[in-house]
Amino acid sequence: MAKKDDAITLRGTVEEVLPGAKFKIKLESGQTVMGHLAGKLRRFRIRIVIGDDVQVEFSPYDLTKGRVIYRF
Repeated sequence: MAKKDDAITLRGTVEEVLPGAKFKIKLESGQTVMGHLAGKLRRFRIRIVIGDDVQVEFSPYDLTKGRVIYRF
């Protein structure tokens, strides 16, 4: 069972904003992934737009979907 510490965090840039607080994010490695907004960002109404640099957290099981946890 994966622990919270096992999460992989990478940096990327938002390419497209989708409905339901989801985003297409291009990672520094060039890979494009889907990401959804973390609860803390929703709670404090942090707005994310195209071109923002964000930190994305991934589960070790599925590296195609992540959670946006920080906006730079």
